[in-house]
Amino acid sequence: MSDLEDDDVPQLSSHALAALQEFYAEQKHPAAPGGNDKHCVGRVAENWQLSQFWYSPETALRLAKEAAAVAGEGGRIACVSTPTVYQTLRELHGEFAVCIFEYDRRFAFYGEEFVFYDYNNPLDLPENIVAHSFDIVIADPPYLSEECLRKMSETIKYLTQGKVVLCTGAIMEKEAAKLLGVKMCKFIPKHARSLANEFRCYVNYDSGLDRDA
Repeated sequence: MSDLEDDDVPQLSSHALAALQEFYAEQKHPAAPGGNDKHCVGRVAENWQLSQFWYSPETALRLAKEAAAVAGEGGRIACVSTPTVYQTLRELHGEFAVCIFEYDRRFAFYGEEFVFYDYNNPLDLPENIVAHSFDIVIADPPYLSEECLRKMSETIKYLTQGKVVLCTGAIMEKEAAKLLGVKMCKFIPKHARSLANEFRCYVNYDSGLDRDA
């Protein structure tokens, strides 16, 4: 996660550097790709250099179920920089459409559901991605910076018909409220690896994530 005072070049904070040694060890001994199930969480390994930190299976499932409940049958879900939520949604085999907006082109094997996305160009999207065409957007900015959140917020507001789930650091609470009208909820997302920064979930609607599990 990045220093809040560096708006020009987002960087991981010194806390996240603690994961570097573990990351390199995992690159030498990568996890199994998940067999023939291309939607298996963990099939694509985290890339520390892209500030990727996958959710725990429990968190990915909770977020996926929330999105599926909001979208409903025939609904549309946008996963912006939340690939483990996308993968879990696909494992649910629900009657909804879902797109994964990702900078990491390793996820391009998901075909038409993959949309290349660079938060530095928040509205540079394919013509078939129509404004306000998703029932809900679940997003996780890769960096803890005002600049990153501000630009990704443009994308979120373009995509959603109204409902937003945002996962980011607790230190971004005021900026998130200002940019997206979201408030911190009771549900606390967890990652597969421990992060030093306090991580929270924010919503802008009456959400199951703001109730006890």
